[in-house]
Amino acid sequence: MSRIAFITGGVSGIGAATAKLLKASGYTVAVNFFGNDEEARRFIAETGIPAYDWNVADFAACQEGVAKVAADIGPIEILVNNAGITQDSTLHKMTEAQWRNVIDVDLGGCFNMSRAVIEGMRERRFGRIVNVSSVNALSGQFGQTNYAAAKAGMIGFTKALALEGATRNITANAVAPGYTDTGMVAAVPGDAVKAVLAAVPMGRLGTPDEIARGVLFLVADESGFISGETLSINGAKYMA
Repeated sequence: MSRIAFITGGVSGIGAATAKLLKASGYTVAVNFFGNDEEARRFIAETGIPAYDWNVADFAACQEGVAKVAADIGPIEILVNNAGITQDSTLHKMTEAQWRNVIDVDLGGCFNMSRAVIEGMRERRFGRIVNVSSVNALSGQFGQTNYAAAKAGMIGFTKALALEGATRNITANAVAPGYTDTGMVAAVPGDAVKAVLAAVPMGRLGTPDEIARGVLFLVADESGFISGETLSINGAKYMA
């Protein structure tokens, strides 16, 4: 039986590309979404991949959701924490809600979902967790103290979890995409996108499929000696 993989924020962008690639590679795949019902319906119709509706910022909802997935298709062996939002503002104008919302979804969701699956992974002595961070966690970005903090927090979380999971064959890694052709980037004004592209040596946006291939590599059984790492996929924009 194929490994069961679950991707949060999985009906669009990087999440959808990852779900499709993992399914095409032989994994049993399910995804999560929240607040974008029509997009989820289109995704399910196109792919046949089951999609579950809950807010990853809600700890209890994650526990209940993971239990539902396990009852429907089996225990989650591979978790991709991809769900994320932006609410950009310079710090001197940022509201507490803008700070809290981004931290709760991007970083809190990473904790909530990982906490919901980790005990089962430890019992089965196998697990792959991949956290989708961002180039802006590494380089910083004007107007994104909330987002950069959350995504950098995911990298620290990944390193600590890698140490905790090492003796149970559980790996934890991060991918840090650069600017990628997704709905999140599409919402950025045109002049700002031009400035972004000028800062990318390859002179283009990444594609969701390119990020998905990095995830596919990290979740493989054969990648079991790679843990605690951050794979940057950013067109040479930033090299740590």
